Amino acid sequence: MYKRIFPQLLLIALASFSISEAFSQETLPELVRRVKPSIVAIATYDAKGDSLATGSGFFIRPGHVVTSLHVIRGARRTDVKTLDGKGRVYQVAGLLAVDEEGDLVLLRVNMATDRPRSSELATSLPEEGETVFLIGNPLKLEGSVTDGIVSAVREVPGVGKIIQTTAPISQGSSGSPVFNLRGQVVGVITVKVTNGQNISLAIGSDRLRELKAGTLRSLTEIPPKDKILDGGEALYRTGLDSLWLGNYDHAVSYFENAVNRNPKRADAWIQVGYCKVKQGKNAEAIQAYQQALQLKPSSDEVLNKLGDAYYYAGRLSEAIQAYKEAARAHPEGAEAFYNLALVYFESGNRQLALSHARALQLLDEKLYEKFRSETRGGGSGRQ
Repeated sequence: MYKRIFPQLLLIALASFSISEAFSQETLPELVRRVKPSIVAIATYDAKGDSLATGSGFFIRPGHVVTSLHVIRGARRTDVKTLDGKGRVYQVAGLLAVDEEGDLVLLRVNMATDRPRSSELATSLPEEGETVFLIGNPLKLEGSVTDGIVSAVREVPGVGKIIQTTAPISQGSSGSPVFNLRGQVVGVITVKVTNGQNISLAIGSDRLRELKAGTLRSLTEIPPKDKILDGGEALYRTGLDSLWLGNYDHAVSYFENAVNRNPKRADAWIQVGYCKVKQGKNAEAIQAYQQALQLKPSSDEVLNKLGDAYYYAGRLSEAIQAYKEAARAHPEGAEAFYNLALVYFESGNRQLALSHARALQLLDEKLYEKFRSETRGGGSGRQ
């Protein structure tokens, strides 16, 4: 029995390896042909049937399309057009999931789901310098392909990882998937930096996994931006828009106004602290994070960020204490162990640095390798 099963398993493994190897050797034109059937052009209309906006999107599974939330905001009707063959237009039935902070929405499309249309999500973020490409609907030029490299991967608190690329985009590119050279989606285009050449921003694919299909809802539940937000929420969202663009001076003023309106809003205090660190105002950042910690005393996110503020202020013993509390609050969280390993290394305690690095390796191999590369030669990757 074992002699019959083993060759079958071996053949399956070899076949899987061959398929993976074939994909990794695809040329860019071959990749584009393979993934293009999953891309759609999006058009939205108001109550009178007049055109509102155009954008891009992609099937995450048959009948389910992801795009940027701002593309369909205020629409009363939304159509998607497939890009394979001559293309066909289908009407959107409604909303399955909405992610305001991530500027993402999951749409249900009125179409038969027997034909496979889906995209594979990458399991890890791309690296700086990695080549990526995207397919979208810029200026209504359906199915346009652009490529570039990953310029940077940054964090926006409360949102996640933001990927900056040099791939050129225009109006109508929002919602375009960003692919790696294995044809996997690593992000979704949401913003073009208008005062910079070839700078576009995408929300990382990890955020996509949080889009869980729920009860079908009407498009009318997403009204125009200027009609949905109260004062404090409007300030917070405007601050987030500036934060996406890396405009910390502009963003912090909105977040400070938001906490003045609602001092019990922990996420706004976190954003104030984050912006203050970026401005080099570490003492003010510490105060903001302490305010957030009073509202969320067991938050490993706040504790890690408080530790960062202490670190940048040169208060290493207090940074270590904050990171330790973060590790106790969330023992499975790799970030606290990375922070502890790095700070102990910089303070000269190599034994404790190695101990926390071993714990980090068990939790996140990629972050462990980052730690090793940053400490190889005695230096630190922190700036």
